Amino acid sequence: MQENQNQTGAELTAEEEQQKLSEVLQIRRDKLEALKNEGKDPFLTTSYTRTAYAQPIVDAFDDYEGREVSIAGRMMSRRIMGKASFIDVRDASGRIQSYVRRDEIGDEPYADFKKWDIGDIVGIRGEVFRTQKGEISIKAHEITLLSKSLLPLPEKWHGLKDTELRYRQRYVDLIVNPEVKDTFVKRSKIITAIRSFLEAKGYIEVETPVLHAIAGGAAARPFITHHNALDIDMYMRIALELHLKRLIVGGFDKVYEIGRVFRNEGIDTRHNPEFTLLELYEAYTDYHGMMDITEGLVRHCAHAVLGTGKIVYGDVEIDLDKPFERLSMREAVKKYSGVDFAQIETLEQARAIAKEHHIEYEQRHGKGDILSLFFEEYCEKHLIQPVFITDHPVDISPLSKRKPEEPEYTERFELFILGREHANAFSELNDPIDQRGRFEHQAALKAAGDDEANDIDEDFLTALEYGMPPTGGLGIGVDRLVMLLTNSASIRDVLLFPTMKPVRE
Repeated sequence: MQENQNQTGAELTAEEEQQKLSEVLQIRRDKLEALKNEGKDPFLTTSYTRTAYAQPIVDAFDDYEGREVSIAGRMMSRRIMGKASFIDVRDASGRIQSYVRRDEIGDEPYADFKKWDIGDIVGIRGEVFRTQKGEISIKAHEITLLSKSLLPLPEKWHGLKDTELRYRQRYVDLIVNPEVKDTFVKRSKIITAIRSFLEAKGYIEVETPVLHAIAGGAAARPFITHHNALDIDMYMRIALELHLKRLIVGGFDKVYEIGRVFRNEGIDTRHNPEFTLLELYEAYTDYHGMMDITEGLVRHCAHAVLGTGKIVYGDVEIDLDKPFERLSMREAVKKYSGVDFAQIETLEQARAIAKEHHIEYEQRHGKGDILSLFFEEYCEKHLIQPVFITDHPVDISPLSKRKPEEPEYTERFELFILGREHANAFSELNDPIDQRGRFEHQAALKAAGDDEANDIDEDFLTALEYGMPPTGGLGIGVDRLVMLLTNSASIRDVLLFPTMKPVRE
């Protein structure tokens, strides 16, 4: 009975809060209506000339002291003390205080100013000075209401605590939690660093289709849409690979694309249905060349954005300056599980050792699949410092070239940092006959119920039959790289607008 009473009390509190919010909303709308009636509608303002920004004024006060400037931003706090007030204004660069005096701006403008609300967008023209308490400020000569905020800003604790609301209303999150913006500024710088690194090495940036007639290039479940004019189903791309390799066939030596890809899969701290992928391809090199590119690229981004290759993620220091370790998948499994797959020759032996170690496999899984399952179970969690895991089994690598001396394995690697895959690359399969066989195997898996298996891409096979040079290819999840370099725990923290379940009224 006591629990029910507590629930009722909580409901009453919620109702009271809603009533209070409704009153605040009405007051703000009444203020807007009054402004319109007085011919002072702020929404009629079309522009405002700014001559300075908040943070540069603070950072270079000696250069600005005594100068008249015009800034514009959101009023985040206000302290009214009779004939004078202090307000904090935040613009795109940071925050600065402004000192607003009635005798300076005039009686009527000051009376209007006192009716404004926290969250309103204002323009301030005034002189830069330092207060008696040492606060760098702008002494307002004129203050203008540029836009009215009709919704009150949440309290800071609320903005920090309610992560669901932060992701749904990122615009509010950015207002209330300015440190969030730093993550996305760094994201932009990381992408700029990627481009500068690759362009310096002679890569050309290209764009390829988002809508595909066939889902391919990765093991993933696609989103399906329908093209009305052609009356055909099409797929949102799950990878960039197959079109980029067509360009290598066509004579481009080095190409890359940074683009959105879409996978109809679950959502968690490392996965979002749409994410940003970097893929690059270079003719006349192999997966060893791709390892060098990957290591150099990650290190370059860290130094370009953070100024160091030694970064901290959570409570772990990651050394990106030290040469990345290289370990084959079989070596890793032997190191962390004690099972030596070099000694396992048949599928029956692989199944038997899987049962001994309580590794669950499906009937369709081959020996290479079981090796991969061992790797996932025993190894990934230990791969904290950067390590290239190489030589994946052909069973899980339908687009990579076989190792000539070990045709059950491929010239492929994945980069692991903090137990997470950050890159996937290989010596590209350029044998059209072998590629057709692997596509046919994938098609059989799809027919057997594997939603992540690929279809046969006949046009890509035709391209390979014209001849593709030996090629190295690389894919890097940009979002995960941003997570690493911004110490972000969830992919949602590095996506401005992550995918969210709709709110039901």
